[in-house]
Amino acid sequence: MKDLSYYKIPKSFDEFVGQRHIFGENAPYMNLLKSKNIPHSFFFGPPGSGKTSAANIIAIHLDMPFYKLNATNFKTEELREIIKQHTHALQKPLIFIDEIHRLSKNQQELLLPIMESREAIIMGASTENPFFALTAAIRSRSMVFEFFALSKEELYALIKDYELEDSVREFLVVSSGGDVRAMLNLLSYGIEIAKDSKKITLEMLQSLRRHSLNTGTSEDSVHYDLISALIKSIRGSDENAAIYYLARLIKNGENAEFIARRLVILASEDIGNANPNALNLANSTMQSVAKIGYPEARIILAQCVVYLCASPKSNMSYNAINKALDHVEKNPNEPIVENIQHFKKGYLYPHDFGGWVEQKYMYKDMQFVKWENKGFEKTLYEWLCKIKNIKE
Repeated sequence: MKDLSYYKIPKSFDEFVGQRHIFGENAPYMNLLKSKNIPHSFFFGPPGSGKTSAANIIAIHLDMPFYKLNATNFKTEELREIIKQHTHALQKPLIFIDEIHRLSKNQQELLLPIMESREAIIMGASTENPFFALTAAIRSRSMVFEFFALSKEELYALIKDYELEDSVREFLVVSSGGDVRAMLNLLSYGIEIAKDSKKITLEMLQSLRRHSLNTGTSEDSVHYDLISALIKSIRGSDENAAIYYLARLIKNGENAEFIARRLVILASEDIGNANPNALNLANSTMQSVAKIGYPEARIILAQCVVYLCASPKSNMSYNAINKALDHVEKNPNEPIVENIQHFKKGYLYPHDFGGWVEQKYMYKDMQFVKWENKGFEKTLYEWLCKIKNIKE
């Protein structure tokens, strides 16, 4: 059995697997790279999708010294020292900052003069979209690129030269959820254990990874069918069907956090203000399963699923925001009435009038919210009717 050193760490984009929309032959970013004039760049995407490897390859291609920092223990002195070392050098450094979204605004301000003068190329990576965590000044001087989990075909390509049984190869790929690092780590431990027997078995890998790392990126139709069946069963208030499909997902090794995130979405989209506490419980479920994990997470998920099934259903808020967004898309620059503009006179402060006073908030009457007598929404609507002296 070949050891993991057989896997060659990519040194060029010809060897790099995945993210062809960014690093493919005719991708715009690759044209910039060929011209050796790339922007300061931030990569975001799931773990093991190649963010750090891509930055390293870019540094090799541009013949730039590569420095890897982490925002969680970022030290301004370290950054200043790197810049100082290359002040009079012919080649500027490429500074890569992992978990870039964790940089404070003060820390980001340190990057501004470096980015502006291009004393270094600044790159960053995150599993979350850093766009909203970055200041406007940083955003205007950089570009953000999204990475995707690798497909099964791409993962299979990375291990094609290893002598493995089909069942082992399939488990490595399917259970890794598009995460190259996770797949190669599992393979390396399998190789270590199989030194004497010279054979990696499916049972061996399953004992090392009891549950799939899948987070919703699997291409298996069964995966999508099961999560769809769970959501539709909850929406239809069938608690027994919902628990059944939850059990199927858990048994198949579905990631508990992925299930919980879908429950949070459903709590707002399909229940909303008919039972506002549904969103609170779903959010608590998401936080709890992230800390506890399986097997106990199954109990927390089950509690949440049953509660959501038994809650009154309303998609009023979902419909309202979609209707409003559609209107704004077609009418993007409608005027804001003067009395509620910033620093304009004429605004009536509702608290001075007992909590509500009649005044204009939109330049013309438009209705996006369609109230229905469902659960707590009925109470909310009755209160609005009362203060506005509206007869239902």
